[in-house]
Amino acid sequence: MIRSATERDYPAIRQIIRHAFNQDDEANLVDQLRADGEALVELVSATDIALQGHILYSPLKIERDGEILSAAALAPVSVLPAFQRAGLGKALIEAGNAACADLGLSAIIVLGHPDYYPRFGFSAAAAESLQAPFSGPAFMALELRPDALKAGGRVRYAKAFGV
Repeated sequence: MIRSATERDYPAIRQIIRHAFNQDDEANLVDQLRADGEALVELVSATDIALQGHILYSPLKIERDGEILSAAALAPVSVLPAFQRAGLGKALIEAGNAACADLGLSAIIVLGHPDYYPRFGFSAAAAESLQAPFSGPAFMALELRPDALKAGGRVRYAKAFGV
């Protein structure tokens, strides 16, 4: 079951992220995004007994020619190692992307594995027109509105990213 995260879930979410990444950096990022009020979409994969996965999207602005496009940054997606490769990450990403589309966002940006995220429609080519602190095959975008990124723009991440 995929559902919205609640405050009661936060300790378990922190553990999921720590186990998935074998470090605290991503968990600290999630905590800071929440503290800053920058958790746009936050979902968990859950059973009646426990949480197994988590995903967070934060607001991202794309500035161009005096216009600001509302978008999202997907970071991070985490699944407990025992449940990886069972489709939970896929379910979280699909549900999260749909929630972002329902919010009327123009695009979603991710810095992630170039062999994984393209199966969800993300591509480095879609992100090439953007001015961002990242580039290359791991910097990808998914347009939620056709040609939303065609004219490019400067990417502005939430403060917690430190970029």
